[in-house]
Order: sequence, then C-alpha cells, then structure tokens
Amino acid sequence: MIVYVGFLLGKQRLFEINCFKYIIFFRSISPQRLSLPANNNKTKKMGTQKTKIVVADPTTLGLFGLAIVTLVASSQKLGITEGLAFVLPWALLLGGAAQLIAAMFDFKHNNLFGSTAFTAYGLFWLGMGMSWLIKLGCFGETLAGAVDGKQLGFVFVGYLILTVVFVISALKMSKAMFILLSLIAVLFLGLALDAFGCGHFWHSVAAYSELAISLLTFYVLAAKYLNSFFEKDILCVGKPLCK
Repeated sequence: MIVYVGFLLGKQRLFEINCFKYIIFFRSISPQRLSLPANNNKTKKMGTQKTKIVVADPTTLGLFGLAIVTLVASSQKLGITEGLAFVLPWALLLGGAAQLIAAMFDFKHNNLFGSTAFTAYGLFWLGMGMSWLIKLGCFGETLAGAVDGKQLGFVFVGYLILTVVFVISALKMSKAMFILLSLIAVLFLGLALDAFGCGHFWHSVAAYSELAISLLTFYVLAAKYLNSFFEKDILCVGKPLCK
C-alpha cells in the first residue's frame, strides 16, 4: 500500500514538472512567431479553377426565325394567302422569340452586330404581332377603332434608319449579308410609304422584297450551318466589299 501511494505521488510530481516545462516553452515564444505570415506577393495563393461555358453560334437560329416569318408574311402581302390568323404564331414565336434567343447568346459571344440586329428585329415582330392583335379587335373594339396606320409608318421609318446603319456595317461582311440587309431596307421603305398612303405600288415593293429576303435568308442560313458543320466552304457567300 505504501509503495502504491509512493508510485501515485511520483506520477503526480512528474506531471507537474512536465506542465511547468510547457508553460516556460510557450512563454518563451514571441507573439510575432505565433502570428500568421503576412499576405504579400511571395505568399503562395490557393489556385482557382475557372470553368468556361461554351455556347454554339446562335446565328442560324435567328436566321431561321427571320426566314420563316418573312416567308409567311410575304404570302399574305402577295395575296397567296388571306388573313393574319396563321401569320401571328410565326411572327410571335419565330420572328420574335427565336431572334431574341439568338440575340441573348450573341451578347454572350460579344457579337455587337448579331446581338443588336436580332434584338431589334425580334422586338419588331413582337410589336407587329401585337399591332395585328389590336387591329383584329382582340383587345377590344375601342382600340381597334382608334388604329392609325400612319403611326406604324413612323415605326417603319425608324427601322429603315437602323437598317441603313446595318447596311453600312455589312460592307465589312459577306456580299450575301450586304444584299440581305439592303433588301430589308427596301422592305421598310416600301412598308413606310404604303402606310403613309403613297400608293399600292409600294405595297408590292414590300411584298416582293420580303419574299426575296426569305429566300436569301434561307441561303445564308444554309451556308452558315453547312460551312461551320463541315469546317470548309460548301456554299459561297462572297467576300466583303470593304476590308
């Protein structure tokens, strides 16, 4: 029993000596040595990994929307079809929504022309769809009775000015794009003069130019898609007029 008690006292004494040693050791360490290293240029920083999300070129989608809506709308202007009931869905979905989707992704591609053009023309077809709905009396007879076609004429003038700007920029694009945008300018000129009551001739100009826009857009769409898909020139679109 006496030996066991002596053993416990010896263990306690050893524990107290070790604690005393640790206290002296930690007190001898300066606060500077315990502090974290300064954040300077020599400090190694944890590496960060960036993930880049790549999206496909949306030009073909926007061009398809333009081609379809101008094809359907020109058939009505030329008298091949009648009414606006089945023009409206394609004006709102393909002329409007499809081009706005293309514009959104062109913004991601930092494509100034594509994002501006698809946004402007997409909103144009949404506006035209709403105008036709008002004209057809879908929002009441009061609005339908207060329609003034000349107001649309001023809208067409505004889009004509914008399209002329696009035509100038198209001098550095392909010849096909230059011709396409020139036809769109002719379309807005015909629509504006027809809305201002300058004669049926301008209605025909707008109708035939719209049909030509649709056919040429299908060609540009096919060239863009096939040339990109096969990674070589399948269809020619012509070199820029200005370098």
